[in-house]
Amino acid sequence: MMINRTFAGYALCATIIVSTPLMAQHTTSLYELKTETLQGKPADLAAYRGKVTLVVNTASECGYTPQYEGLEALHKALAPKGFSVLGFPSNDFGQQEPGSAQEIAEFCRKNYGVTFPMFAKLSTRPGPGQSPIYAFLGTSGHLPEWNFGKYVIGKNGKVVAFFPSAVTPESTELRAAIANALNAVQ
Repeated sequence: MMINRTFAGYALCATIIVSTPLMAQHTTSLYELKTETLQGKPADLAAYRGKVTLVVNTASECGYTPQYEGLEALHKALAPKGFSVLGFPSNDFGQQEPGSAQEIAEFCRKNYGVTFPMFAKLSTRPGPGQSPIYAFLGTSGHLPEWNFGKYVIGKNGKVVAFFPSAVTPESTELRAAIANALNAVQ
């Protein structure tokens, strides 16, 4: 939107940028969005429609990085029930994910045996560079305050629970939220 004003004979022109990304305004399900894999290939999150997912903003050099082990165990244990962990590397907090996509993939595989889907590095923070994925997740009223924030996403692609970084993959409250989402009829 452009606003033009005249002040003391000078024309002023300002551009107002709406801070809410357009995608978040029209998206009703995470599973409507598209992104890229960590290998740079197109990825349609519609592939997870009908499943419960755990979306996590990850980082390789964080104090919470050992959570990769628990996330992988959770992914393997619950995959047969229609569940998947989805990892989204981000360098937003403490610049703790500085590596390239190849370096991130190698780190995850070598150190934690990660087999769950990992996607291209993105920005979780509000503003013009924010990923549409996190713009949508933010409509839940929660955005990560650090690495390893966790969103439980229901079969319909809507956020059913958010857990901050300190809540581990082994925690009873996270596991209960996942179990409830898996058992929900949607």
